[in-house]
Amino acid sequence: MAGDTQAADAANVQVDIIGHIVDSPHLELPFVDMHHLLAGKVSLPSLELFGIDLSITRHVVIMWVASILLIVLMLRAFRKPRTVPSGLANFFEAIVVFLRDEVVLPIMGEDGKKYLPFLLTLFFFILFCNLLGLIPYSATATGNINITAGLALCSFLVMVGAGIANNGLFGYCKSLIPSGVPPVLLIILIPVELIGLLVKPFALCVRLFANMTGGHVAILVFLGLIAILQSEWIAIGSVPFAVAIYMLEIFVGFVQAFVFTLLSTVFISMAAHPDH
Repeated sequence: MAGDTQAADAANVQVDIIGHIVDSPHLELPFVDMHHLLAGKVSLPSLELFGIDLSITRHVVIMWVASILLIVLMLRAFRKPRTVPSGLANFFEAIVVFLRDEVVLPIMGEDGKKYLPFLLTLFFFILFCNLLGLIPYSATATGNINITAGLALCSFLVMVGAGIANNGLFGYCKSLIPSGVPPVLLIILIPVELIGLLVKPFALCVRLFANMTGGHVAILVFLGLIAILQSEWIAIGSVPFAVAIYMLEIFVGFVQAFVFTLLSTVFISMAAHPDH
């Protein structure tokens, strides 16, 4: 009977993996509910304007936290500029110099300096959102495809704007089609080139979303095995694997912010200088 009861309890255990990675209208915080000290929930305000849902969600709050944290740390790091920075300023400057000298300038040349503020903002915002998602009771805003689509849209608008600003509207549209193509092939090439133009932001969007979601799902699966199988022997293998993936996710957070910035730089450079 005891064995049957234990098996029945194990069958009733459910690990809500999807609920931990998707957006929600509440925050999960500890010590806010006397009945659920470690699993309390704080509801967020809902708002609808002209039929558009403008409700504040968990991922929106995380983006606000990332933005505020980024602004505060930057102001604190560079409040008193020094010839030789140290501490937090040294950390930020090392990243800025690396992106400027190893990514933006080699790809875009001196013309890339005017796009540097946008690209640096993109990198640090994505990085902070990625790292905040690794904190318990937080969430990964970049694991929301709507947010990654918004970031990709920003890169797309800058890319198109750079192309038009450097080549003119007609020149930019003309640059999308290879020169010397027979007119009869334009019927095929124009739709293909338009699709290729839209594929660039789509690739940015899906790449960041998939990479940031996959790691968290893997961690939750390993930890969920403990609750589902209800065995301490499972924890011996699951916990080290989950910790290893967690440490890897810290590295992935930096890499994905870098890759998004790198690809955005390449796409902007291709639009601004199609002849290169």
